Amino acid sequence: MAEEQQHSQIKDRDIGTEMRDSFMDYAMSIIVSRALPDVRDGLKPVHRRILYAMSELGMSSDKPYKKSARIVGEVIGKYHPHGDSSVYEAMVRMAQDFSMRYMLVDGHGNFGSIDGDMAAAMRYTEARLSKIAMEMLRDLNKETVDFVPNYDGEEKEPAVLPSRFPNLLVNGVTGIAVGMATNIPPHNLTEVIDGIQALIRNPDITPVELIDYVKGPDFPTAGIVMGLSGIRQAYLTGRGTVTMRARATIEENGNKARIIVYELPYQVNKARLVEKIAELVREKRVEGITDLRDESDRNGMRVVIELRRDVTPSVVLNNLYKQTQMQSNFGINMLALVNGEPKTLNIREMLYYYLQHQIEVIRRRTEYDLKKAEARAHILEGLRIALDHLDEVIALIRASQTADIARDGLIERFALSYEQAQAILDMRLQRLTGLERDKIEAEYTELMKKIAEYKAILADEQLVLNIISEELNEIKERFGDERRTEITVSDEEILDEDLIPREDVIISITHTGYIKRLPVTTYRSQKRGGKGVVGMDTKEHDFVEHLFVSNTHHYLLFFTNKGKVYRLKAYEIPDLSRTARGTPIINLIQIEQGETINAVIPVESFDSESYLFFATRQGIVKKTPLDDYMNIRKVGLIAISIREDDELIGVKLTDGNQEIVMGTAQGMSIRFSEQDVRSMGRSATGVKGIQLDDDDTVIDMDVVVPDNDVLIVTAKGYGKRTPMAEYRIQNRGGKGIKTLNVTDKNGPIVSLKVVLNDEDLMIMTALGTLIRTSMEGISTMGRNTQGVKLINTRDDDTVSTVTRVARSEEADDSFEEGEEFEENASDAGSEPAEE
Repeated sequence: MAEEQQHSQIKDRDIGTEMRDSFMDYAMSIIVSRALPDVRDGLKPVHRRILYAMSELGMSSDKPYKKSARIVGEVIGKYHPHGDSSVYEAMVRMAQDFSMRYMLVDGHGNFGSIDGDMAAAMRYTEARLSKIAMEMLRDLNKETVDFVPNYDGEEKEPAVLPSRFPNLLVNGVTGIAVGMATNIPPHNLTEVIDGIQALIRNPDITPVELIDYVKGPDFPTAGIVMGLSGIRQAYLTGRGTVTMRARATIEENGNKARIIVYELPYQVNKARLVEKIAELVREKRVEGITDLRDESDRNGMRVVIELRRDVTPSVVLNNLYKQTQMQSNFGINMLALVNGEPKTLNIREMLYYYLQHQIEVIRRRTEYDLKKAEARAHILEGLRIALDHLDEVIALIRASQTADIARDGLIERFALSYEQAQAILDMRLQRLTGLERDKIEAEYTELMKKIAEYKAILADEQLVLNIISEELNEIKERFGDERRTEITVSDEEILDEDLIPREDVIISITHTGYIKRLPVTTYRSQKRGGKGVVGMDTKEHDFVEHLFVSNTHHYLLFFTNKGKVYRLKAYEIPDLSRTARGTPIINLIQIEQGETINAVIPVESFDSESYLFFATRQGIVKKTPLDDYMNIRKVGLIAISIREDDELIGVKLTDGNQEIVMGTAQGMSIRFSEQDVRSMGRSATGVKGIQLDDDDTVIDMDVVVPDNDVLIVTAKGYGKRTPMAEYRIQNRGGKGIKTLNVTDKNGPIVSLKVVLNDEDLMIMTALGTLIRTSMEGISTMGRNTQGVKLINTRDDDTVSTVTRVARSEEADDSFEEGEEFEENASDAGSEPAEE
């Protein structure tokens, strides 16, 4: 029977599943509970427990030092059930001025050296909290953070510290977990606080703008950071590499010279560096060094490298940079726990999560203070009642047999609470003096002011932010110092943008979202009616929807059919061959499922004097200042609110005082003043631009240039130019006038452009055939005509994209005779159409 019962408790389980689940549990334990810091206080659990244990032991910065062994015993006994060496080593690092930019432990005794010397045993050293570490723990007793049970449930420990300064960036952290690692460099306290202040002032500040405040890493060992690109990449993406270099000078002494090294890159062992230099000299890999000695003392570092007379000191120094750790790389990986999950963060996200933590700390502290103030005010109200009825209170108490009877009597007679009645019974006789009574009144008045202040803070987040700003400024004034690490622009370093020549390029986007850029000179100019060249190798059922000219250094604003806008620099788009399909645009911008790019605007800079003018397929228009779109997040920004049955079809850059011409698929058009449309915010829907028939839609719109022509192109390759003078100005919202006679022969209108004679025209079909032709070769005709053939389209092909191209000198000299069609302006049909 017992055997059957025992057998029933055995469960079959696949060993692979068991190993995977067990390893995942172990990995997550390492990630969350040991190796990675919390984004809020920048501490791993062991460091947090050390600081909390020292606080509980009363080892504040103004108290005497206590033995390190006592601290370690407290930590491992109550909070951290691991080896004593791991706890002591973690504490030692927090006390090393060459490891921590702002030390959290004030050590007394031998805590190691930059030469790699070990710290003395914990029974010999002493420690206490540093002054700045007290700011990590400030307000911990005011319920500002959650407390969780320790490993055996007998004690409580904080899940996170209040951390009244941004320790994660200020002191940095290094940790290796399972399958991931973090490596955040230390930073200057003043700069990081300035960055948070900038974030408070402008919640939409970008990581690029934050670099103006947080310049880069500031290592405790000083040194030099070479170049800006690594810092920029790390701050924008969370990952990057910076090159650190030792600070060295060349001293001339008669005919001889020597190199003096004063500062080393972060985490470089000085003794090993000296050994490495000596090894290079012995192996004759570095020539010209005659003597090497370490003259460092308590006043600072000084490594002297004596040189022969016949060598060039700068050459020797460069060789040392190249072959030793006098120059080394720091791989930045800004990985931290956000709500218990590891995430790689950019500079703005790190500051944002810290700021949200501080908002929570201030709110909880204020709620705690409010609760205490209200409780004290409640007691004082009872004391005031007692003092106002003093003789009756004394008589009631004297007549009571026990304290409980007296308390009940006070509660019943004066409508007091239990706490108020008990406070009256506990009141000392000296409180009955006139001076003491005045103190009670003054205390009560002061408390009521504080209660009103606390409630105001809890009701207004801006007041919370003001408090955070003030307290951060206090910390900056007390602990802020000058930057130690110099950041220089490397002679060899050129920012990514500087590597890109400023040139005009053609950018094309297909219907299914493939994008590429090409030089403008890729396409030769042809005469009207030419067959063209293959401009893109599109997939089956794909075709080019957008084709435009930009400069490599311009911003590109991508507007989607759903009314959102995304931003890229033109040079960020891959430069591919003429026949290449392109790169999926979703690899470059984070467009959502179902979104398509319906307009792209190249912008050199964002200014408040320019506007973006929007038009939708249902004839709705809107005008918004350009600078409203300066700060565009990776996930995009709402550019215009679109109704369910509508979509965005066009966006133009204007000065706010121009005229707009719009065209519809069935041959109608309208011209009206842009001033008829008032300026609106980003998320506004807009107003009616043209009255449409039920079977008609808006296909294009453009900005009017009085002396220019209106170019119309149809789906079957027909087109014409019509003088702008034939399009009279009308009121916004009307039905408009006829702009082309739409028939089965020419097909519906697909494009309406305002054009110049000295431009070229690029037309691409749905199957990918492209032609570039001079605008002068297109006939000028009246509004009520069908147009002439511009491009030869097959029966299964239609025109998909039309764009203007500024003519280059090469294009002027490269007109080649294309295949001409028999149709011409005279026989293209000029049947009149009614207005």
